[in-house]
Amino acid sequence: MALHLNQVKKIYTMTGEDVCALSSIDLVINENEYVAIMGPSGSGKSTLMNILGCLDVATSGDYFLAGANVSELSDDALAEIRNRRIGFIFQTFNLLPRSSLLQNVELPLIYRGINARERRQLAEASIARVGLGDRMKHKPNELSGGQRQRVAIARALVNNPSVILADEPTGNLDSKTGQEIMEILNQLHAVGNTIILVTHEHEIAQNAERIIQLKDGMIESDHTVPMLRQAAN
Repeated sequence: MALHLNQVKKIYTMTGEDVCALSSIDLVINENEYVAIMGPSGSGKSTLMNILGCLDVATSGDYFLAGANVSELSDDALAEIRNRRIGFIFQTFNLLPRSSLLQNVELPLIYRGINARERRQLAEASIARVGLGDRMKHKPNELSGGQRQRVAIARALVNNPSVILADEPTGNLDSKTGQEIMEILNQLHAVGNTIILVTHEHEIAQNAERIIQLKDGMIESDHTVPMLRQAAN
């Protein structure tokens, strides 16, 4: 599923003034690419991620996702894309604290209307995939930060999306645990997922095949990571 942004601009109005978060972005991300998006605070990373994930829409320009112009889709159609085609992984995990791992991972399936039996089977398989099959009844506060991020990855994977959007997925983790999470993302890419990673850490970005650097809402650079560097990570 290719993602194509054509002259995308995003303007926010704050305290009566227009703030340009993205300025005339042209970008193509092909199926099964592994892309890292970098840039200083305020460069537009989060805004770009939100638009790519259909969490926000551009002020102007076009965003084509799997051939469909996102700006022409209804709210229901956008919700369907978010639920079925895109998996989200956030820095803060975004888990429900009073729900078990199993219930957290089942949540996207509930939105899809999947029956309870199939929902449980799919959620259990996704949790097992990230190595937490023995913790399904635990609550998030009974887990380490790395384990909570694994749950977030399991939830992102449960609908078998073709695109994974990871926003600072190692930001709240120590370096060893962070690299374990990156190994999971690397494995997901190896089996065919498109991975789009927002990070401020150069070492984390080196896991990707391609690094896009943003500055002041514009693409400052877009380059391929040498294969030898990727192999070293």
